[in-house]
Amino acid sequence: MRLTDWASATVGEGDQFSVDKLRDDMRLLARDMEQLLKATANQTGRQVAEVRARAEESLQAAKARIADAHESALAKTKAASKAADDYVRENPWQALAIASAAAIAIGFLLARSPIVDSNS
Repeated sequence: MRLTDWASATVGEGDQFSVDKLRDDMRLLARDMEQLLKATANQTGRQVAEVRARAEESLQAAKARIADAHESALAKTKAASKAADDYVRENPWQALAIASAAAIAIGFLLARSPIVDSNS
């Protein structure tokens, strides 16, 4: 597997969910729960049942979306791990060179950073 294949395996295009959508679902859930609490504080009967049903639907939708996000993240992580493993097995010297270059760059950056005196 080439490095470009690994990069495309880690970036999912066309995901059916997003962080914004998940955030919106959580806001909707919170709003429905707030309505449920308000409705149950003063009234009983049909209105409470309707608000409770909407809250239950919102909760189930949020749980399903979170489960989907978890499964997708897990699948992408496994795919990226497999791609990286394949790349290193097929190109051990290149992988070693990349790791060495990264270590040297990090070493230079750490050596340049000023040390803060804790006594001042």
